[in-house]
Amino acid sequence: MKIQNSKFKIQNFNTPRVLITGGAGFLGSHLCERLVAEGFEVLCVDNCFTGTRQNIFHLLNKPNFEFIRHDITFPLYIEADEIYNLACPASPVHYQFDPVQTTKTSVHGAINMLGLAKRIKAKILQASTSEVYGDPDVHPQPETYWGRVNPIGPRSCYDEGKRCAETLFFDYYRQHSLKIKVVRIFNTYGPRMHPNDGRVVSNFIVQALKNSDITVFGDGTQTRSFCYVDDLIEGMIRMMSGPDDFTGPVNLGNPDEFTILELAQKIIKITGSKSKIVFKSLPQDDPMQRKPDISLARKKLKWQPVVKLDEGLKKTIKYFETIL
Repeated sequence: MKIQNSKFKIQNFNTPRVLITGGAGFLGSHLCERLVAEGFEVLCVDNCFTGTRQNIFHLLNKPNFEFIRHDITFPLYIEADEIYNLACPASPVHYQFDPVQTTKTSVHGAINMLGLAKRIKAKILQASTSEVYGDPDVHPQPETYWGRVNPIGPRSCYDEGKRCAETLFFDYYRQHSLKIKVVRIFNTYGPRMHPNDGRVVSNFIVQALKNSDITVFGDGTQTRSFCYVDDLIEGMIRMMSGPDDFTGPVNLGNPDEFTILELAQKIIKITGSKSKIVFKSLPQDDPMQRKPDISLARKKLKWQPVVKLDEGLKKTIKYFETIL
């Protein structure tokens, strides 16, 4: 594929060119922003199903940034030194909207990006997920845990799609000696989350700012661990730049664990909301516990999150106040 009207008029061949799929999404836009600021040449690829140009609007005039609208379930022919494969809807509302397409994005998308990486000899990172652990019976979840996933449930298009993508990455590593990196991302939050994505942090903040009832599914005792987006991006970059012989998978997330009810109460307090908490039935296959064991990330990447939940929530709430 030939890129028309490229802003890369003079390429510095000593500067890595980085391809980021899903680059206009929540995580992808933060990764683009960080790498552009560090001087990398960044090619952002997104079909804008959940990502938006608004997330990357402030980057469009940068000489080392380019946006390409493309769906990675179709092959992409381009040159890059590194590939971050983030493309896939990541919230239940979005990935259950078209579950077949979600699976295709994870599986066909991985095949296309791995094929590209093989052809151009690029290092490639897969943004996998804590959902590969399903509803775990091991707590906290280490990378050695194989998971407890329902392969035919309403969430399986995402869970099993990501698990299959990991399989493909390691088969390309073993069969073709491809340089791969796999990170398993736990609940992440921050500015640029989609206000209607159905994730618990964005849901609660939007409801609190509107003084609407805050809907807690189940009795609120289920737990999650919330990682601020800046910490997550730092972990991904460290993983990509680390030794080639460390492929992962590696957990990236915040090991501080909170109940859903505690999260709701924190958001009400920070926003000064008049919202009341109401309880609804727990969705099928919704995990009761989710907490990463990040011992491997600490050891291999010298990484751990530094932003506390209250601090990250204040920044996230400030963002939502500007868009509602």
